[in-house]
Amino acid sequence: MLNIIAAVIVSYLIGSVNCAIIICKLMGLPSPRSVGSGNPGATNVLRLGSKKAAALTLFGDFIKGVLPVAIAHTLHFSPMALSLIALAAVLGHIFPVFFGFKGGKGVATLIGVLFALNLLLGLCFVLSWAVIAFLFRISSLSSLIATLLSPVFGYFILGSESLIPLIILAAIVIARHHSNIKRLLAGTESKIGQKAKPQA
Repeated sequence: MLNIIAAVIVSYLIGSVNCAIIICKLMGLPSPRSVGSGNPGATNVLRLGSKKAAALTLFGDFIKGVLPVAIAHTLHFSPMALSLIALAAVLGHIFPVFFGFKGGKGVATLIGVLFALNLLLGLCFVLSWAVIAFLFRISSLSSLIATLLSPVFGYFILGSESLIPLIILAAIVIARHHSNIKRLLAGTESKIGQKAKPQA
């Protein structure tokens, strides 16, 4: 039991490392919190005009999800423990202790978690995201739909025991997109590759 608690805490701390803020600072870019949506994530970093910084941010956030779950796999943790560790990584990204509990939307870290839980599950998410992105060119819409579908994919790929943890993960990530949902409904959401103006 203590091993599980320790793993959950470590997973949360790993998730709390905000790659967008760190990478932008190292590359001499404005803070992602100062432009566009103000979200410290890969999509908003891309709006700064740096594809390299955005790619590094995406990779870093992805790895934050993969590492704790993959390590837990090697230690033969139970499916429930793996689910808790996965949840902790995503929560760390969204509510990072190192950055005043104000983090990103959690999509890239969620993808990393899904790949670590099952390769096919991660591929289904990415394929869903890519199809919607190709059709509509809106990152948030792609993320929302792929996230909504992830518990369905999980049910068929991992079985019913994965359903509740994946529903919780999906609900948290979707709730974090509340501002995007408002902009989508208003028709003002930015499209992929569109540069953002500094926040007023």
